[in-house]
Amino acid sequence: MTGIHDLLLFVAAGLLLNLAPGPDMAYIAARSVAGGFRDGAAATFGITAGCVVHTIAAAAGLSALLATSAAAFEIVKWCGAAYLLYAGIRLIAGTTKAQRANTPHRMVTPAAPSKIFRDAFIINVFNPKVALFFIAFLPQFIAVDAPAKTLSFVLLGSLFNFNSLFVNLPVAWIASRAGRGLRDSTRWSRWLAGAVGGLFVLLAARLAMLEK
Repeated sequence: MTGIHDLLLFVAAGLLLNLAPGPDMAYIAARSVAGGFRDGAAATFGITAGCVVHTIAAAAGLSALLATSAAAFEIVKWCGAAYLLYAGIRLIAGTTKAQRANTPHRMVTPAAPSKIFRDAFIINVFNPKVALFFIAFLPQFIAVDAPAKTLSFVLLGSLFNFNSLFVNLPVAWIASRAGRGLRDSTRWSRWLAGAVGGLFVLLAARLAMLEK
């Protein structure tokens, strides 16, 4: 009825794609190492929520605009890069300030899960590469003569996003366990916070250089 075909292949391909290291996985791992599983889970759900937006956009045809309009692509790209750069500089500046003040707290730049969720959500939503991925990947599993293409997009996108949790949450847990000893040290926690900020700056540069 929906025109979806090769569902098992779609699930297998989706899991393999989620297992491939990329900016999202790096961000989740960095947040988990620096702040523990709670922070990593917040980042995971923020990224997943961003993918939900891309799923809806693909279903509504908005992602096609990014694929065909150079101006729209550039606007979204630079908005995402600017936010990443801002977040990275803010983290690095906060770490430097705490080091000069010799702050004794374990975590120099504590962040509420809601803030981490928001950051991850915004970063993902303003990444045009994610939008192009959904519009390129999902149609391969929808029949040309499908009677309800919009519904098919939503169903496949929802399934892909749900399955991604089975990859990203374990990554968050493993990274949080690996960083436990580092977080117990004030000096290392400062370094970790600065490393996350540096990662943001690198991701901003990477996004800024992205071409269609």
